[in-house]
Amino acid sequence: MSKYLISFPNAAMIIPPGELEAVSRDAHAVIDEAKAAGVYVFGGGIDESVPPVLVATDGRVTEGGYAWAPALDGGFCVLEIATRDEAVTWAARIAKACRCDQELRVFMFDPQS
Repeated sequence: MSKYLISFPNAAMIIPPGELEAVSRDAHAVIDEAKAAGVYVFGGGIDESVPPVLVATDGRVTEGGYAWAPALDGGFCVLEIATRDEAVTWAARIAKACRCDQELRVFMFDPQS
């Protein structure tokens, strides 16, 4: 079994006026189905009210993330699934519920994690 990251940036989620409640309901329904299927690991959205900090190798903390990297925002979930095809199917269900395309990535296997 592999763990897959399914995610989207905030800018991708363009919801027509009046549809936010339906999107929330539909997205939570898919997550509930993933939980019932036993494939859900965790998920959520980045809390943008808490600014990121960069922690250096010596422990120093500075405000902000990497200046050269795009902002990390939006929503994500991690599912543990047997095949990439199954991961694509779940990503498509989440995309439909959220009304936006989803990025799909697989975590490298680490026997110690």
